[in-house]
Amino acid sequence: MIIQPANRLSDVQEYYFSKKLKEIRQLNADGKNIINLGIGSPDLAPSAETVEALTRTAQQDNSHGYQSYIGIPEFRQALSNWMKITYGINFKADGEILPLMGSKEGIMHISMAFLNPGDKVLVPNPGYPTYTSVTNLVDAEIEFYDLDENKGWNVDVEALKQKDLSKVKLLWLNFPHMPTGAQADLSVLKELITLAKKEKFLIVNDNPYSLILNPNPQSIFNLKEAKEVCLELNSLSKSHNMAGWRIGWLTGHPDYISTVLRVKSNMDSGMFLGLQKAAIKALSNPIKWHEDQNEIYANRKKLIGEMFDYLNISYDSNSVGMFVWGKVPDALENVEKLVDDILYKADVFITPGFIFGSNGARYIRASLCANEINIKEALKRIKANV
Repeated sequence: MIIQPANRLSDVQEYYFSKKLKEIRQLNADGKNIINLGIGSPDLAPSAETVEALTRTAQQDNSHGYQSYIGIPEFRQALSNWMKITYGINFKADGEILPLMGSKEGIMHISMAFLNPGDKVLVPNPGYPTYTSVTNLVDAEIEFYDLDENKGWNVDVEALKQKDLSKVKLLWLNFPHMPTGAQADLSVLKELITLAKKEKFLIVNDNPYSLILNPNPQSIFNLKEAKEVCLELNSLSKSHNMAGWRIGWLTGHPDYISTVLRVKSNMDSGMFLGLQKAAIKALSNPIKWHEDQNEIYANRKKLIGEMFDYLNISYDSNSVGMFVWGKVPDALENVEKLVDDILYKADVFITPGFIFGSNGARYIRASLCANEINIKEALKRIKANV
């Protein structure tokens, strides 16, 4: 006898990348050597000072006990200082900043804290698939809103106004945008905040890419009107090469932060002290460290551009973040077949855009998280086999 899963899983499948990475591992086990240009997992290391702080703290006998659910004061203060330097915004270390075990977990915490079954959630199309799956897991209802390349992938506030927003409780926002690399238009976000106040829904901006190839990092809290109806997620995963460390945080009004804490404090037992001490060091990386990272990403982006040029795929060379998002020519009917041909004929994995929503169906996405040698080899294989 097999016990049946919960009904909430009826609309939730295993994460696409979880399944695809299993397949790639099997292909490699069968003798292939797949070059993975699909995943946004930095291949570069954190700063040496960051690693040293982790190991030094881990060697101390008193470092291994449970920690506070809200993080040590020094960590929260380091986050506050970093946001002041990076975005020019002031958030109090006490009450307005909540460390998280990665921002992906924060998506679940926020959803559990604010959504009731039947509440509507506005989800970007294309957008990060986790917004959709978590909404399904908490039995809320998804209402997609379209992002259009012709409008710079920015939110069409006028189109939102035409929807019935009476049951909307939350809107997911993600700028710099993944997967497209578009930057936010603050004038559009200001209109969106005005709409949220009128219709009484919460905006959550997911903001992990703001330091990658982006000379003008922004926060939704650069808009003074935001605090009443906004939260913002951020993390060290992409910007500081610490994806596997699972260090993120949430900022916003103290009432919202305390609401999320009611969920979080029942889901984990605090972040390992060594990780917090390491994060403090990472947040003090000099500007030169980030400039060096971006120089590496810029060189990789040029090589991905050569690959897309060869495949006759159009892309925005001014996009930011750690991906290149490209549109497949209309003459090619089957985008999935192209992706499969690249994988099975050239041993290169590139992400199909359909996984980010129907508006991504004619696109593909390549990651910058592979070194130049591998990207050049991937291009060589594609030219020879596709």
